[in-house]
Amino acid sequence: MFLNKEDLGSVIYNYQIDQITEGNDDLVLNAIAAAIDQVKSYLTGNNQREWIDGRIVYDVEAIFNSAGAARNPLILAHTKTITKWWIVELCNADVIQEQAEDRYDKSVAWLNQLAKGEVTLSTLPVLEQPNTEDEEQTEPFRSGSRKKFNHE
Repeated sequence: MFLNKEDLGSVIYNYQIDQITEGNDDLVLNAIAAAIDQVKSYLTGNNQREWIDGRIVYDVEAIFNSAGAARNPLILAHTKTITKWWIVELCNADVIQEQAEDRYDKSVAWLNQLAKGEVTLSTLPVLEQPNTEDEEQTEPFRSGSRKKFNHE
């Protein structure tokens, strides 16, 4: 697994997690799953034309199937921060809400930059782009108008 409860010790104390979740590890696992899905969503392209602009396409499955020392430390750190946010959202028990929210906002902003190609991580696995030079190129948009309507 990419991230587990024991890994969260660098962003939130175990006693805080247990106090907030009342010892329910299912809530922790749900927060981890939500954070992983959120980070994946920033790294995964979609079918919009803007994603076919030459930006790096990351191998998201390879990134999140890694474990232990093979995990990218920066992606891991942001995923932990976002997991903390999902846990803290339940209750503000002995945790500074503003600090958690500020770090969450910074992680999301950085992930947005990564998704847009404003920053890159050379240590992340990438997918090879299909060669579109041989295929017929389509115009990005077209303009015009309909034929004039007459009431005859």
